Amino acid sequence: MRKKPLIGTCAAAFFGAVALTGLAASPAGATGAEAQAKAPKAPTFEGTVALSNCSGSVVKMPNSKPEDKALVMSNGHCLEEGMPGAGEVIVDKPTNRDFTLLKADGSDAGQISSEKIAYATMTDTDVSLYEATSTYKEIEDKYGLKALELDAEHPAKGNKITVVSGYWKETYSCAAEDFVHQLKEGDWTWKDSIRYTADCKIKGGTSGSPVIDDASGKVVGVNNTMNESGEECTMNNPCEVDENGETTVRQGIGYGQQTYLIAPCVAEGNKIDLGREGCALPKP
Repeated sequence: MRKKPLIGTCAAAFFGAVALTGLAASPAGATGAEAQAKAPKAPTFEGTVALSNCSGSVVKMPNSKPEDKALVMSNGHCLEEGMPGAGEVIVDKPTNRDFTLLKADGSDAGQISSEKIAYATMTDTDVSLYEATSTYKEIEDKYGLKALELDAEHPAKGNKITVVSGYWKETYSCAAEDFVHQLKEGDWTWKDSIRYTADCKIKGGTSGSPVIDDASGKVVGVNNTMNESGEECTMNNPCEVDENGETTVRQGIGYGQQTYLIAPCVAEGNKIDLGREGCALPKP
């Protein structure tokens, strides 16, 4: 996690990557038109946002309604108030923060603001959810932009993914190589993290970028870190710890945190309810 400013005044602590893959290979005997129809549409910048120091996205849950206040997702370490400590969970904290909405081509569409941090933590995962002052319908009516849909299912190993950085207006293509039992960095430990293949050359400022499954177009993770210099379990150098306690360092490899765990914790009206059945997010 980097706290020092990066190019473009980025004070992001961690890293993120955005992947744009090409069209899927044509099945044997398929015509060009059939192959194009079956190929997944590459993710665009629509639904993503730029923060002052990180990336993020406007996300909707399976039960979200157009009249609900929109949720903006980024990393817990991207909070303007500073990074939450190990074991700390923030819920319903009033805050005013601006987010720049992006059009599909990456150009600026306008701004929305938050009224509170609905949820944030760096324990077990690294996520922040802001409640915006605007509803999904208001955003779509004013800017013509739709939110990204959060996948309520665990992502699949080997799937092609795209991490879309609103801060840099860049994308990085790779695959979900595997899932890590525990990922440790400094004082923090994250569980079941997504390990990217080496194709995702992420950098500071892409922290908080949505990790999008190319086939479904749904958000399956939030990008947060990479091992920069090969050190073991230090800041900016996360290490993997398996079920037997064995530690592995993979220099230059990036990671994201899965987001399917969020869906069961969001009740009617897009409100965070950590006591809801099936909710496994850390509690205060």
